[in-house]
Amino acid sequence: MDNKKALTEYLMGFITERRKNLILEKSALRTRHLTVVVENLFQDHNFSAVMRSADCFGVQDIHVVENSYSYRINDEIALGAEQWLTVNRYGKHENNTAECLKGLKQKGYVIAATTPHKDDVNLEDYDFSKPTALVFGTEKEGLSSTALEMADVFVKVPMVGFTESLNISVCAAVCMHHLTWKMRTSETDYLLNEEERLELMYDWVRKTLKDPDGLEKVWREAQG
Repeated sequence: MDNKKALTEYLMGFITERRKNLILEKSALRTRHLTVVVENLFQDHNFSAVMRSADCFGVQDIHVVENSYSYRINDEIALGAEQWLTVNRYGKHENNTAECLKGLKQKGYVIAATTPHKDDVNLEDYDFSKPTALVFGTEKEGLSSTALEMADVFVKVPMVGFTESLNISVCAAVCMHHLTWKMRTSETDYLLNEEERLELMYDWVRKTLKDPDGLEKVWREAQG
């Protein structure tokens, strides 16, 4: 860890002071206590908007289930958000949804399906004390039967209008905003630990540099 810290500090010497300060500031506000799963989205503007919202609200990890559609980024909507996020893709197995959600459960995440259900919980009342994976389904059909069966809890955004549901990207933004706000105003330990933050800063500074491999090679050679 000490070597990674020294290497990261060395690489930061080649970026502007403004970018360095941004990396230090934003990495200190990132969370994995909340993560987002999008299942089989086929409209690139929706996926890109979810990514942009995740970055804006400090949610570091996005899990993309590609059962029928591969994700595509709309640059005009994402505005480069993807370079600051950790995007995990699931598209190589027969049931990618099960692979994704099983892995998150093993890491201790509560699987929160965002869909109206007879046993659902309003977003405002959801207990966010445990790490939570918010799962959003495809635009027309919603969540798959696998996602619904594997869910630990069903969360909904309460509606008071005539329209029954929000657009997927809007729903994701509302949920992320509300839950991250609740985390910031609570005593929940939701931020990245020191090692995670260092790994993130290392990754971000490399993405900022034109020749990170070359600079890193020089540093390693100097270390002997």
